[in-house]
Amino acid sequence: MKILLSNDDGVRAPGLAALYQALADTADVTVIAPDRNCSGASNSLSLNHPLRVEQLDNGFYSVNGTPTDCVHLGINSPMGTTPDLVVSGINDAPNMGDDVIYSGTVAAATEGRHMGLPAIAVSMGASGHDHYDTAARVVAELVSKLKRKPLTADIVLNINVPYMPYEDLQGIRLTRLGRRHKAEGMVRGVDPRGQEIFWYGPVGPERDDGPTTDFAAIQDGYVSITPLTVDMTASKRWQLVDDWLKSNG
Repeated sequence: MKILLSNDDGVRAPGLAALYQALADTADVTVIAPDRNCSGASNSLSLNHPLRVEQLDNGFYSVNGTPTDCVHLGINSPMGTTPDLVVSGINDAPNMGDDVIYSGTVAAATEGRHMGLPAIAVSMGASGHDHYDTAARVVAELVSKLKRKPLTADIVLNINVPYMPYEDLQGIRLTRLGRRHKAEGMVRGVDPRGQEIFWYGPVGPERDDGPTTDFAAIQDGYVSITPLTVDMTASKRWQLVDDWLKSNG
């Protein structure tokens, strides 16, 4: 199996290295990742400047672009053969609920899906560098399962792994995305030159963390696996909008 591995924390992130080590024993893994941290980049593309690729001493490819750029390069350029699977991570923080809209980690995986490949995005359930081996082992096991029984290419698996040793995991849950309250306000400040600046404040707390959500799974010590689709049609709201359009009000 050929795997294209990327992330949004940057090509030198320890989570990327841990995932490469776990997958390289059983697959042909090519790493193409941003040259810097691109958290929150979502599905953005670099359309206004050329992409430059540098191969590092460890064989990883560093790109002056976004996670989406990296995956697009890995699949749709002369850099190598077409992979069988795209894997993105390990992200140094959760990507649950509304987070997936902004996540560069998830965006790298969805770009794989756009290019016709099955894809996995993996994130830690909390920030820290102590338990990447747990998430890497979980992903390696799932990739082995995909080898034996592939999923269709229109599915992205969004995986969040509790921040704990592998032996303490309670199992795996199939989950839906939860929801957060709105983010807290912007933080105002002043730069060294006296110019007003703003920083994003903390993300909002969980609003929907019911028992079937990704939030609940992580809280209970379970690996959360949420199947995602890029079809954003609100099918459950179709009739409501249709009735609204046909109404006289």
